[in-house]
Amino acid sequence: MPAIVRTEFALALNQVAAERGIDIGVVIETIKSAILAAYHKDYGVDREELEEYDVTIDSKTGEAHIIKEGKDITPPGFGRIAAQTAKQVILQRIREAEKNAILTDYATRVGTIINGMILRFDGPNIIIDIGRAQGIMPPPEQVRIEQYRVNQRLSFYVKEIREGRRGSDIVLSRADPRLVAGLFKREVPEVSNGSVEVKALAREAGSRTKIAVNSVQSGVDPVGSCVGQKGVRVQAVINELGQNEKIDVIQWNDNLEQFITAALAPAQDLHITINENEKQALVQVPEDQLSLAIGKNGQNVRLASKLTGYVIDIRQKGAVTDGSTGKRKQKASPSDEFAAALGISSKMAQALVEAGFSTVEAVKKATDEQLLEAKGVGKKTVEGIRKH
Repeated sequence: MPAIVRTEFALALNQVAAERGIDIGVVIETIKSAILAAYHKDYGVDREELEEYDVTIDSKTGEAHIIKEGKDITPPGFGRIAAQTAKQVILQRIREAEKNAILTDYATRVGTIINGMILRFDGPNIIIDIGRAQGIMPPPEQVRIEQYRVNQRLSFYVKEIREGRRGSDIVLSRADPRLVAGLFKREVPEVSNGSVEVKALAREAGSRTKIAVNSVQSGVDPVGSCVGQKGVRVQAVINELGQNEKIDVIQWNDNLEQFITAALAPAQDLHITINENEKQALVQVPEDQLSLAIGKNGQNVRLASKLTGYVIDIRQKGAVTDGSTGKRKQKASPSDEFAAALGISSKMAQALVEAGFSTVEAVKKATDEQLLEAKGVGKKTVEGIRKH
């Protein structure tokens, strides 16, 4: 049979493998499959019977022969007849192999930060050019307040590779908290080289992030390293996040009381009682520090709860006097207030507390998405809250 690529076969084979970034063996097997596909098409051989056939290819010349039971059964002129069919199948298989090679490459980048440019909008999804491939950013990975536009260049967190409607998708995120950690690793040499580590992170994308850092090297200030001289390093991270997001860099502390105190900054003069078994912390705060501890719409205490892993119950210092009896009584807990003021069950009220909400006002001002993040809270509960 005449050589499919003649004497230049070896050179072309190596060139295709190098340009496409795939193994030569994969190309050879692709050509063999293409030759059998052409033989099946032009000579009416059943696909099941093809298992009895083999193809040999001279890796230098490209000369191919069809073998059955050890005998060469290559039809005269088969090379000329099959060349076009084989070429099409080869190109298709090479494209598939190239895509698999690219996906394998990007699979090693999952969990890292990558730069990309927005190419187009595909319904609610955003398609991003990331070099050798395109990534997809679905709605849950987008930041609600960010305005995206075509040709916009941004940093993305490579979240995962998952099966989509058209095969495997490289899923990118702007909302994932790990984007912030990755940006600090990129901007702060001490984080990059491991002398400072990110111990915990809580984020409400587009609004505020609390990040706890710790030094594993003597003499290195973790907070100072991340903030940088005159705030230049933390500002570089903020710039990548779009200027609207505030970042609190906090010193990690194995002493839980001190860590919770730092997490609730800028509030001061806190008295903290910890229940380690229930993973709860009762924080008593002076009246003039109460709004600082809770934060706008309960955000400060909500993020502090996520950062520390403890349900934080904030109460004003001192007892409340019952005017009718003159006796002193404890201020009602937020869960009791939620249940009474919002018309919800105590279980749902406690779920809101555990999610970091500390006041009825904070619950009412929160978005539906923020409320639904609370464990067990569903759309019906949210609808009930909106009616009150």
